[in-house]
Amino acid sequence: MKKHPNIVLLAVDSLRADHMSCYGYHRNTTPHLDRFASQGTLFEHNISAHIPTTSAYGSMLTGQDVFTTQVVALRHKGPLREEVPTLAELLKEAGYTTTCVGFSGNPSARGFDKYLNFAGWGSWNEGRSPKAENLNQVAIPELDELVKGDAPFFLFLRHMDPHAPYLPPAPYERMFYHGNESDPNNRSMDPVMSFKPFCDFFASWMPPGISDKDYVIAQYDGAIAYMDACIQTIFTALEAHGIYDETLIILNGDHGETLYDHECWFDHHGIYDTTLHVPLIIRYPGKVPAGKRVAGYTQHKDLVPTVLELAGIETERSFDGNSVLPLISGDEVSHESEIYITECTWMRKHGWRTPEWKLIVALEPDFHFKPEIELYNLIQDPDENNNLAESEPEVVAHLKARMDAWIVKREAETGLTNPIHTQGDWHGHTGVGPFTSSQQAYDTMHIGDPGQAAKLQGK
Repeated sequence: MKKHPNIVLLAVDSLRADHMSCYGYHRNTTPHLDRFASQGTLFEHNISAHIPTTSAYGSMLTGQDVFTTQVVALRHKGPLREEVPTLAELLKEAGYTTTCVGFSGNPSARGFDKYLNFAGWGSWNEGRSPKAENLNQVAIPELDELVKGDAPFFLFLRHMDPHAPYLPPAPYERMFYHGNESDPNNRSMDPVMSFKPFCDFFASWMPPGISDKDYVIAQYDGAIAYMDACIQTIFTALEAHGIYDETLIILNGDHGETLYDHECWFDHHGIYDTTLHVPLIIRYPGKVPAGKRVAGYTQHKDLVPTVLELAGIETERSFDGNSVLPLISGDEVSHESEIYITECTWMRKHGWRTPEWKLIVALEPDFHFKPEIELYNLIQDPDENNNLAESEPEVVAHLKARMDAWIVKREAETGLTNPIHTQGDWHGHTGVGPFTSSQQAYDTMHIGDPGQAAKLQGK
């Protein structure tokens, strides 16, 4: 008999919590995951503190923050620090067989026994992109083999459907849209297609003549619904093997997505809550209650200590995060509600988020020509549309002091510098250095096609 439970981690790229029906979205995008959530515990305020993919998974798969991992940028140079073990490595020490699907080449993907890949991108010329089915065609046979083994297994699945390009196959591409996406009287896509850094990328996968932003948003939602149906196939396979209820299953997003928000068109840069708020759902009957919703704050760094505690694995390793089990039991109300946030994707910024306020500080000019300081009241303005930085200077000063004190504290605790300050050539242009103007950033930053986008996340 296996000493520890099998573990399946469904990690979804670019999934906004607020576009899942179990999180209150008005469209029924996730009926299967809604049922999954009703059988487990859903965390309502799970935060991806370090944007984007590379740094988010760096935290999710180590239990550490960016000070400890030193991974803060999309284009991170070099491997993960040797001193920082990954979840795969910790589980291997406990006797697990480990497989990673769709995430080879990333610093935090170190330590798996096996790496399998699938077609997770696409373009308009290639046609509709069945990303989740492509994943299943690789993952299901691997699951069938892992079940045969004597050792417990850890299966990590990186789903890509909500990540641009949004190209869900039929019938999902029209599930949430009825109309003419190329209506000449609709001009909502004009600013999107005139945004020089991304317009070539958009043209490579959006319909020729696209004019309606709502069509693109419907494609994003359709991709989520399609993925949701394919994830049910994984649950069915676990049920067929008779191990569904004895497997620890987690769904976690790496970061969210900006759609038509904040002029960060259809991508996941910017540290607004559209990008920070991601789903976390845990199902493990007997250990995790069904139908529970936790309102307290959690972060990616809390996942590894949670998995180890639920799996009954003891370790002398320390983590920056904490197990969420005290939140589930009600012994604690929340983990940290004041959160240091970073972004190093297409812009280099950091900030401080509290339940009431969001402070964003640009470390160099960005290609959206945004102000250096942004301040939002998250209670009165949850969509973060009204920048109060000029009218509330005392709040800015208070939050910045809190953020700076946290940075000093973490640098002292780790003996390492804050990587957001030291990540050179983060934008991928060697020798350019920090941007000196937004115009320079706008003229320099560019993404051309899905192939180029995919290479940014592989090393």
